[in-house]
Amino acid sequence: MVKVDYILKAEYVLTMEDSSEPLIDGAVAVDGDRIVTVGPADVIDKEYSASSVIDGGRGVIMPGLINTHTHAAMVYFRGMADDIPLKTWLEEHIWPAETKWLGNEFVRDATELACLEMIKSGITTFNDMYFFGDASAESVHKTGIRAVLGAGILDFPSVAASTSDEYFDKAEEFIGRFIDDPLVTPCIAPHAPYTCSPDTYRRAVKLAEKYDVPLHTHLSETEWEVGEIRKRYGKTPVKYLEDAGALDERLLAAHCVWLSDEEIEILARYNAGVAHCIMSNLKLASGIAPVVRMLNSGLNVSFGTDGAASNNDLDILNEMSTAAKLHKAVSGDPTVLNARTALLMATKYGAKALRMGDRLGSIQEGYVADIIVLNLNKAHLTPIYDVYSHMAYSARASDVEYVMINGRLVLNGGDPVFCSEEEIISRANRWAEKIKG
Repeated sequence: MVKVDYILKAEYVLTMEDSSEPLIDGAVAVDGDRIVTVGPADVIDKEYSASSVIDGGRGVIMPGLINTHTHAAMVYFRGMADDIPLKTWLEEHIWPAETKWLGNEFVRDATELACLEMIKSGITTFNDMYFFGDASAESVHKTGIRAVLGAGILDFPSVAASTSDEYFDKAEEFIGRFIDDPLVTPCIAPHAPYTCSPDTYRRAVKLAEKYDVPLHTHLSETEWEVGEIRKRYGKTPVKYLEDAGALDERLLAAHCVWLSDEEIEILARYNAGVAHCIMSNLKLASGIAPVVRMLNSGLNVSFGTDGAASNNDLDILNEMSTAAKLHKAVSGDPTVLNARTALLMATKYGAKALRMGDRLGSIQEGYVADIIVLNLNKAHLTPIYDVYSHMAYSARASDVEYVMINGRLVLNGGDPVFCSEEEIISRANRWAEKIKG
């Protein structure tokens, strides 16, 4: 028999290959950081022996969920400023709070809370846009999650940098430190067309090309933004990015709420990725992104939570369920964004958006072992006729029992392996007391 590190078993295995049916009474063998094989449990038991066996029983094994847009450290601002428009929220509440509190200690502690929340909800990879990336990376390594960490770029001074050159110098140093890291993928993250000039985007593109890293930005999030870019430059935000040379397969654009059919076709032509952040868009009344038209155009659309300050949680299962239902209502067509498509957006499409589709987002031989196991033996998940339906419309973060990232178990029976939940929550409450004054 072939010796492996882990064998994971459950009633259902969802490989998330596009046309695959659920594997009943299946198993996955893992050795090191890789998936060795997937198949019927009785076959794998005959061919492999494992140091550890995880029996999910009446559960489902599937690829880890991928959060393609967030601001992890903003979890410490959760609930600080609710029920107001985005521009007011940013300029009068969030930016002043960031100016007062942001630093390495704040970002490290807050990101650790965000990583804990994401791991417990089945997220194995997140794509971040923020500052003090080394502090975020420290929490990523401590908790064992996988992350694409974007070095934030602005055209005005902040606590992170005073000049454009300082933003870019820090970004390049950060990229150099983490370019070969097994868990952290560095990224360049110009904030948005209304906060970054064409020259800033051109410079960001050159840096992304130099190191072959992703470029992550907000795009067409609000109607105000579209009007503002038209007023400043006489073009839409998509054309603005196209003219700045920022559209290609490296680009992951968050939100994309206010897009015309022409702009959707432009993004699809360049093979850009989109992070659909339905909960944040609804809460801030930013609008509803034309996701069905995007998908029909061939544009790769995934799910992002945005930051917990505007969502107010980091739960991709919640994003998936809300999006799948809402787009049926707004389109008047109950067949659009079906359960399987929604689940692909949360896994395989997310990996593709982060340029990791050759190793993440599905369960298959040779792929990295980023795997989650959910308990289906729950009242709200009984009976089962279609497991895809349950995952898209009924599953909750609390159903996640095991999380494996890079071949390491980071959540075991619902408990974090490498960090103390009690300590993280206690530290967050101490920060909240300081922030409240």
